[in-house]
Amino acid sequence: MASESSFDVVSKVDKQEVDNALNQAAKEIAQRYDFKGVGASIAWSGEKVLMVANSSERVLAVLDVFQSKLIKRGISLKSLDTGDGEPRPSGKEYRLEASIKEGLSSEVAKQLGKIVRDEGPKGVKTQIQGDELRVSAKSRDDLQAVIALLKGSDVDAALQFVNYR
Repeated sequence: MASESSFDVVSKVDKQEVDNALNQAAKEIAQRYDFKGVGASIAWSGEKVLMVANSSERVLAVLDVFQSKLIKRGISLKSLDTGDGEPRPSGKEYRLEASIKEGLSSEVAKQLGKIVRDEGPKGVKTQIQGDELRVSAKSRDDLQAVIALLKGSDVDAALQFVNYR
C-alpha cells in the first residue's frame, strides 16, 4: 500500500521583512517633499503599525507608501489588516492603525476545506490543525492539483504551502 503524501496550508508573515518595509516607508516619508510639515510618520505601536498625519488624506498616502514597500518585499497585502481603513481624528492629527494577520482563522480554514472537497480531486482529505490546514492524498499529483486550485481561489488570507512530503 502506498503511503499518503501531505502538505500544510499556512498563513505566515516574515516579521523581519515587515520591519524592513516599515523602516523604508519611514525613510521615504521623512524625505518626500509632499510630507514636509504635515507631521506624517509611521512606526510600530506594540504589535500594530501606527500611521499619523495632520489630515486623513495624508494618512492614506502614508498607508499607500507602506503598502508599496510591502509589495516590493514580497508580502501580500492580504496579511495587512487596517480595520475599516478610515483614519480616526485624535486631537489635531489623524491616526490609522494596521495589524499584521498571521495564521488561518477557523472560517478561512473551513472555506479552504470546502473548496478542496467541492472542486478538488477525489480522495483528498483535509484536516484543520490549529491555525493551519493539513491536506493529504495518496497521489502527489492530486496534491499538486490542490495547490494550484488553492492558489487560484479568492480567500481573505495570504497562503503558503509548507511541509510537502
